[in-house]
Formats: sequence, structure tokens, C-alpha cells
Amino acid sequence: MTTPQLDETSFAAIDHDRLMSPAISTHPPRILILYGSLRARSFSRLSAEEAGRILTALGAEVRFFNPSGLPLVDDGVDASHPKVRELRDLVAWCEGMVWSSPERHGAMTGLMKTQIDWIPLSEGAVRPTQGKTLAVMQVSGGSQSFNAVNQMRVLGRWMRMLTIPNQSSIPKAFQEFDDAGRMRPSPLYDRIVDVMEELVKFTLLTRDRKAYLVDRYSERKETAAALIKRVNLSAAT
Repeated sequence: MTTPQLDETSFAAIDHDRLMSPAISTHPPRILILYGSLRARSFSRLSAEEAGRILTALGAEVRFFNPSGLPLVDDGVDASHPKVRELRDLVAWCEGMVWSSPERHGAMTGLMKTQIDWIPLSEGAVRPTQGKTLAVMQVSGGSQSFNAVNQMRVLGRWMRMLTIPNQSSIPKAFQEFDDAGRMRPSPLYDRIVDVMEELVKFTLLTRDRKAYLVDRYSERKETAAALIKRVNLSAAT
């Protein structure tokens, strides 16, 4: 079988050593948690905090981003804004993320989307989100829904993240938390434990392989073509 369409200089067989036997990191998985509401009793934040406690118990290092003060995208500010810089530095630091949003009008909140919109697809020569793991969670005031988590999955895929299969959706969230803001024991809490276990496992499995997992033929080919163009241009001048 012939493949004349292939650029043989960019095409390569699967490197089993790089895929199966990478150098293994020993530091705790680094997880960033984003939440989508600034209310004093924000159930997306409370559920995110429960997720953070579980992640810590699983051995992860957890950091939260407080979105208060984050400006709207394209509202006369740039990436030098302190809150934008804080968010982007946390994204660069992490190896995986949790996104926790309320469902509002059948969708994630504008605040959740604003945080995601401030995360660039590329920064210099680095794609900040590519190959990192992602878990998605939502809370609802009414019956169970999956609109917000489905939207966040689309965004995670667009940002080249490894979005894990499991997810959490908490209906009638106001019934699930006590006066101290702690989630009551329930199958819904158990699901968050399931999701965080899965996130840590996927992060440990992929973090040392992510550069190879997301290494693409089309991009190698484009890079090779750009290199040839630069070399020819230099020779001509």
C-alpha cells in the first residue's frame, strides 16, 4: 500500500519508548480550580472547594483562582492586567484543571466563560492548555441538567485539553450543602469523589507523555515547510 500524500520527512511510526516509558515525575499533580459565580453562597464555589479537599486527600497540590475583579475580554484591558496575569500564571503552573460552573439560562455563566476566554490558545511558542487534563462540574437550582458541562467539554476539546470521561452535575444544589457550606453525604458527593479520582489518575498517566500525545503530523509538516522557507530565504539574500 502506497501513501503518496504523506510527507515522509514529517511522518513517523509510533515511538513506543516515548509513549510507554517516559521519565516519570514524582511531584504531586498540580490542579487549578476555576468556579463560575461570585455570590457569597456560591454553590459552584462550594462544590469546587469540596473537589479541592478530595484532590488534596488524593495527594494533589491544589490552587484556586478567585475571579473577582477579572475584567471582560476586549474591554480596554490587555494581558498585563493583574488578574489576567494571575490567571495565566496559574494555567501555566498547572497540569490539570477543574471547571465548576452554575447553569444559568441553560448555559455556563458569563463569568465562567470570561475566565476561559482569558486563557490563550498560545502564548509565545507555548500552548498553555494543550495536553493538560480537565474535569467539568456544574450545579443547578432545579432538576438535573448537563448543559453547562457539555458546553465546557466543547471548550476543553477546542483548547486541546484531555477532558476526562466522568463529570459531576448537582441538581437542586441548595439542598446539598449545610449552613457551614459543606456538602452533605450523598450519591452526588460520591460522584465528585469519582471525578476527582479519575482526574488524578489521568493526570498522572498523561502529564509526562503530553508533549508526545499531542505531537501532530500536520504541525510537524507545517514546521518543516516553514523551516525550508526560512532557509531558502536566507540563502537567497
